[in-house]
Amino acid sequence: MRTKRIGVLCGGLSAEREVSLRTGEAICATLVDRGYDAVSIYVDRDLDLALRQTRIDVAFLALHGRYGEDGCVQGLLELLGIPYTGSSVLASALAMDKIKAKQLFRLYNLPTPPYYTLAAGGGSVVEAHGAFGYPAVVKPAREGSSVGVAIVHDAAELEAACEAAFRFDDELLVERFIAGREISVAVLSDRALGAIEIVPSVPFYDYGAKYTAGKTEYIMPARLGPERYRGVLTQAALAHHALGCSGATRVDMIVSERGNETILEVNTIPGMTATSLLPKIAAHSGLDFGALLEEILGAARLHAEATGRKERRVAELPFHGADRRSGQVERH
Repeated sequence: MRTKRIGVLCGGLSAEREVSLRTGEAICATLVDRGYDAVSIYVDRDLDLALRQTRIDVAFLALHGRYGEDGCVQGLLELLGIPYTGSSVLASALAMDKIKAKQLFRLYNLPTPPYYTLAAGGGSVVEAHGAFGYPAVVKPAREGSSVGVAIVHDAAELEAACEAAFRFDDELLVERFIAGREISVAVLSDRALGAIEIVPSVPFYDYGAKYTAGKTEYIMPARLGPERYRGVLTQAALAHHALGCSGATRVDMIVSERGNETILEVNTIPGMTATSLLPKIAAHSGLDFGALLEEILGAARLHAEATGRKERRVAELPFHGADRRSGQVERH
């Protein structure tokens, strides 16, 4: 990789742009310090032009949210033939869509909170909630960093939370609130590195608690018994594999007061800021920030080429319709 030019893609068009810029700056600076030819590429709607002009060999993805973490940029890189870090187009899209991810978790018998979905313009949210109960958690279906997320305790809070969340997405996920310890597990190259416990100073781990120093206490390793700790790592790795993820991911979970693990979501491009969880977990496992980046970078690849494209055989079927290429039209 030291002979290749690495483009660190950051910024983007989502509500998490600022976090992505901080992640990208940290990654690019560290790679340059370690002797890599790395440049920052600030992502907007002209990304295809920027990639052609910069002429990078490998893309290190530091994007968060829509158009960066959801498979869109990954698809562009596949078309341009630029290997990239992280998960494939499909895995990225599935993980970003919280509803699709939960459906797969249930298909694989992985524990996840009960839920229902709401669509914009679908009528009364209170009627849709029915006897689901409180407290509940309202989330935009395709956002990260807890953007638009709220815990609600009654109908009035539900309506207000849904109105706010619909500003970010036209489809919402409403989950049953699970009381317990917030746990995040880092998965790197298909192995679980460790679990960290998150203790925010606010009711839940919201955007401010994630990215404001001093607002959250992090306990590494998580305060779990040996058997429960192993169970958390196992469930996180299973969730990673269920979505077909690769590279580095972070699996967010709740360990309930009864000691049961519950999977919330999988993040395919975890943050790499000073307060980010993946670097904290990696450091505890013996990987400093630079070594972590090198391992992620070393796994960069094109996923579409791994399907044996060169060995495909095209089955040609006879054509019995009108041959419009020659201007001939069948008459009956």
